Amino acid sequence: MDFWILFTKLLLIIFIAFNFVQANISDIAWIVLALLLYFSVNITKHIFKVNLATVILLLLSMGISVVSYNLLHPLFSLLLPMSIVELAAKFIDKKIPILILSLIPILYLHELIQPIYGLVAIFGFMIFSITSISSEKLEKNEMQIDTMRKSLQKLTKNINENTEYIRQSEYTFKLEERNRISQEIHDKIGHSLTGALFQMEAAKRLMESDTQKATELLQNAINISKDGIENIRMTLKNMKPPTEQVGIHRMKLLMDEFNTKEQIKALLTYEGNLEIITPIQWKIIHENVTEALTNAMKHSRATQISVEMIILNKMIRVEIKDNGLGTDLIKKGLGIIGMEERTASLNGKIIVDSSHGFSVTTLLPIQS
Repeated sequence: MDFWILFTKLLLIIFIAFNFVQANISDIAWIVLALLLYFSVNITKHIFKVNLATVILLLLSMGISVVSYNLLHPLFSLLLPMSIVELAAKFIDKKIPILILSLIPILYLHELIQPIYGLVAIFGFMIFSITSISSEKLEKNEMQIDTMRKSLQKLTKNINENTEYIRQSEYTFKLEERNRISQEIHDKIGHSLTGALFQMEAAKRLMESDTQKATELLQNAINISKDGIENIRMTLKNMKPPTEQVGIHRMKLLMDEFNTKEQIKALLTYEGNLEIITPIQWKIIHENVTEALTNAMKHSRATQISVEMIILNKMIRVEIKDNGLGTDLIKKGLGIIGMEERTASLNGKIIVDSSHGFSVTTLLPIQS
């Protein structure tokens, strides 16, 4: 804003100086001094940021214009409107009163100078209004950017804190789980093996002197060992998550990773008994969904992809469908061929459709 106002004043000074040179005025030295004083005051005004100093320098600038008008030449009145506009804008918010104030001196000027003064006043007011509006918008945008920057820093900090919290929570959970398993092995399996060892040591000592008692002790040791082995089996079984939990968790993780990395929104829905899906079927489903998502991302120009899993009475149906362009002619590339081969290995089938968007359906028979 300051640059354009100063540039406008400089243009006025050049215009006035050009007219003086054309007119061959005798007291040119005083005129040059007045112009230099006016320009120096305005340069100084733009250096100072204190409001009171700016007001004083604007009044001095107006004083130089008025004195030079009365003592040197009427053209110096053209330097007055911009200073009036600047000074009035510091105390008046509305634009129209500022324009009126800048036009008041026209009533006291020489008739020959009035038209050009009016044009300069209106032009100066327009320049000031445009630059002030632009300056306000720029300042508002800078404030918004600053606010967004602070919000971004705050969000980044929260994300880092949450990530650290999740990492610590996962580590703590692992330590607690290891401690629980260790305690369970110590309490159940350790005691069983220790008891069996004591029984076998006693049987060894009685082997020659009391064969019947030694046999009883060995049988007790065998029974204790069997119980210990059963405890180990049950502990491992409880530790291992069900297959359906592992399978659907991998599917959810795949969808979350896809939504994080890509612009396309992917949605997973499922219904039915997931327990009947075998590990090898989960593997094929996961690989087919991965391949279909990759193809949709590359070729479909879609904005949304749905992955629907339905477990029927005799069939597992997994459909990956997008809302993209589709195609009139389906060309089976390596991706679809690979999906068909994987699915056929379990007597399944792949159905490809492009009538509404593009969809790939995997059908797998339920193993009885």
